Amino acid sequence: MTDKKRKKQSLFKKWSAKLHLWLGLSVGLLVFVISITGAIYVFKDEVERLIRREVIYHKEENIGNKSVLPIREMEKLVQNQVQEKYPIHWVDVPLDKKMSYRFNYYESDPSPEVWNYFQELVIYKTAYVNPFTGEVLAVYDEKNSFFNIVKFIHWSFLLKADWGTYVVGIPTLIFFVMLITGIVLWWPKNKSARKQRFWFRWKNSTKWRRKNYDLHSILGFYASFIVIVIAITGLFYAFTFIQMIVYFVFSGGETTYPDFSNYKTEAPVELRDMGTLDKVSKTIEELYPNAYTYSLDLGYEHLDDHEHPNFEIYVKHLSYSYHKSSSLIFDENSGELLHKHDHEDKDLGEKMVSANYDIHVGAIFGIWTKILAFIISIICASLPVTGFLVWWGRRKKEKK
Repeated sequence: MTDKKRKKQSLFKKWSAKLHLWLGLSVGLLVFVISITGAIYVFKDEVERLIRREVIYHKEENIGNKSVLPIREMEKLVQNQVQEKYPIHWVDVPLDKKMSYRFNYYESDPSPEVWNYFQELVIYKTAYVNPFTGEVLAVYDEKNSFFNIVKFIHWSFLLKADWGTYVVGIPTLIFFVMLITGIVLWWPKNKSARKQRFWFRWKNSTKWRRKNYDLHSILGFYASFIVIVIAITGLFYAFTFIQMIVYFVFSGGETTYPDFSNYKTEAPVELRDMGTLDKVSKTIEELYPNAYTYSLDLGYEHLDDHEHPNFEIYVKHLSYSYHKSSSLIFDENSGELLHKHDHEDKDLGEKMVSANYDIHVGAIFGIWTKILAFIISIICASLPVTGFLVWWGRRKKEKK
């Protein structure tokens, strides 16, 4: 290698080091909070299943000889028992009838005066209901639950979602740049230096500063390639242009995401009755007998001027992941199926968009990828700490 090339490489590493340091000091604390809340949230579903196990399954006997109540009748029974002033927004219906139905209250405040999570989210409650009797087994305040607060610290630092996501997204974008500069700084100049960079070679005499530096550089290097994926899937929620890029790349150059909202209600309003939702439910359960759950919006019949002139249903096929899903559109008056879009019908771009959340939280392949996501998130949280200690140790050494 010529002296000219060496100087260029040295200059590039020098400025990479400065950029890595300045950016790290500016967003280190924010990255720590984002990472640690992400690590905590990874096992949210597993912990809640353990805590709520007594109500997730209703324990009704001889269900093979019984029929579930009509959904609108269940809705009235739930309202009478819960005595909540807000209407039920949607219900999650499991295909396994041993499981309770989940009726969800949800209301947000879009007014410009609102600036934080607790003001913006007016109510979010879940009622677990025995579908054969309509008995409410338990009601959980999701708004003030531990995991939901952790989620929204991670999502927006408990600020209003419209702009709070940018407060999280910008440090994440900066952290993404730091990952690249970190890889540049890690890359050894020669083979002899490479041995120390790949694994810990500690002895009894190894000082804590060396150990701390190795924790920062070695763990950071091995984690960085997965962290880049986690960072991009996180930026997906903060910046629209990331969503567009992801879809464009994986769909083979498509620039417009499929829109099925043009399926309009065709039947007269006189056909709408208390059994419309039950007709929809029957169709869904016949089409997807092996699905995990599906969601029905209960508010649509109360709205004269709603956003979509049709009835959209989301079907979740797996218990541990959202990426395999189907969407259906029903005539809101007659309950007739107008359109269905299964997982197999989606192009690769749609599948990547659907899988984004599961990739981000590590749920894409079940518990093992969740464990990996947890470990990587803990390493991410440690990087600002070990990085700060590296800088502080060098600063004290320079003073001496």
